Amino acid sequence: MTDLVIEIKDLRKSYGDVEAVKAVDLHVERGEVFALLGPNGAGKTTITEILEGYRTRTSGTARVLGFDPAANDLAMKARIGIVLQSTGVDPFLTVAETVDLFAGYYEHPREGSEVIELVGLSEKRDARVNKLSGGQQRRLDVAVALAGDPELLFLDEPTTGFDPNARRNAWEIVKDLAALGKTVFLTTHFMDEAQYLADRVAVIANGEIVAEGTPETIAGRDSMQARIRYRVPAGATPPPGHDQARTPDGSFELRVDDPTAALHQLTSWAVQHDYAFEALDSSRPSLEDVYIELTGGHEGTE
Repeated sequence: MTDLVIEIKDLRKSYGDVEAVKAVDLHVERGEVFALLGPNGAGKTTITEILEGYRTRTSGTARVLGFDPAANDLAMKARIGIVLQSTGVDPFLTVAETVDLFAGYYEHPREGSEVIELVGLSEKRDARVNKLSGGQQRRLDVAVALAGDPELLFLDEPTTGFDPNARRNAWEIVKDLAALGKTVFLTTHFMDEAQYLADRVAVIANGEIVAEGTPETIAGRDSMQARIRYRVPAGATPPPGHDQARTPDGSFELRVDDPTAALHQLTSWAVQHDYAFEALDSSRPSLEDVYIELTGGHEGTE
């Protein structure tokens, strides 16, 4: 039987007449990175806080490492780590002192120096928190979450506000955690983040799961038509034989099942007429394309 670390069935959460989470079913397997995607207010944080034990559910069932998170069981909390959207630690402690402080709350903590090295703060171990950059402070948040050597790590929008370099560094930390066999539950609205990190993703919109699968196959993404876009030289007519549309920037765009054959036809036509395409590219719909189609730009109430 598959070892499920998280299992949710018919989960619902209401605030008065507003149903923020509607009959959600989800599961997360041991050792995988699972990403819950959705626009702000779609229900991501509500579900995460229910799983962490910080928010009660209206109905349905939830199991985390075999525990009901609503029971506030210390045995469950000792086996999870949490990286919130914002975390407050003593600004006058050093990095090492901060990690040691939180490690002291656990019966079987991970060695502090190992945690600090894992998050890339070895050179800052004696620096005070208020002297760290924003990205370094976020790494410290992860170190605090890892102090108890958790089996399951919750990352709630972990790279919001990061510059590109800091985001990439954070991604590598998550990759390292996965390599250690940790299970990661990640919420994000960055599609490139989910594409790079997640083994499986689920998309939530208006409190409901609208699609679930691997980043490559979710919502039939792998079988969708490819898009080819090209621009012909000024004064030239486009090649015949394609159902194509003119885009606002003057390019032509067509959707095809077999991009290899279509590209061969286009380039053969260009060579025959001694033309050089000013632009030519082919791509399958991205995860972001699928996400936008699934969510419809919805912003919910959370």
